[in-house]
Amino acid sequence: MGDDGKNLLPGWTPGSFSAAGYTRDTYRRGTGPAVIVIHEIPGITPLVAAFAEEVVAAGFTVVMPSLVGTPGKPMSGGYTAASFGRVCVAREFASWALDRTSPIIAWLRALARSLHDELGGPGVGAVGMCFSGGFALGMMVDDIMVAPVLSQPSMPFAFGKARGANLNLSPDDAHAVIQRAADGCQVLGLRFTGDKLVGDRFATLREALGDAFIAVELPSVGKRDHSVLTEQRDDASVRRVIDFFVEKLQ
Repeated sequence: MGDDGKNLLPGWTPGSFSAAGYTRDTYRRGTGPAVIVIHEIPGITPLVAAFAEEVVAAGFTVVMPSLVGTPGKPMSGGYTAASFGRVCVAREFASWALDRTSPIIAWLRALARSLHDELGGPGVGAVGMCFSGGFALGMMVDDIMVAPVLSQPSMPFAFGKARGANLNLSPDDAHAVIQRAADGCQVLGLRFTGDKLVGDRFATLREALGDAFIAVELPSVGKRDHSVLTEQRDDASVRRVIDFFVEKLQ
């Protein structure tokens, strides 16, 4: 809910979900197999919600968790800085740690299991963006995650070569993800080629996942090119993500 207690996302049903020691607000809409849309910094902006609405229109039940920020609030410089600061210090995101799975992923995995138990189907899809870009990879530890999408994955924050190449996974989770990829689970990744926040993660993903990693790499036009599905939206990439969900979940 918004700061004033009102639902700032018309058409979306507000709720909450508790698991793994966390409780977070959620926004739900649609019918069909489940797709979890995990917002970027600063929060569920109107453009994040607009992307999620396109996924709903393609025949999916979409749930958007609110991890930071105020749902429905437009992006601005001050708002982005405040949310970035929150992500940097919050323990549940492990935004600086090498070889560590963010604790919030346990909550996301539980949310995915709950939705799959309710809705059935071949599995669940998820897309993360920016700081949450790698979260769908961590959720892939569970075999119900059959359509993981990583848009401009940016954690741990790429200050230094080691962080820029790290996948933000514990060794055990990394092993499980690599095995799932070897067993045939594909991973879709998207980025602008000049996006320094993504670092060298795509090279790491190629090495770890092999042919199971599908990379969509867009030439950067400006220095600020970052948000493939929202702020610097690429229509073909949005279509590619939705087609991926259709292929894997319908």
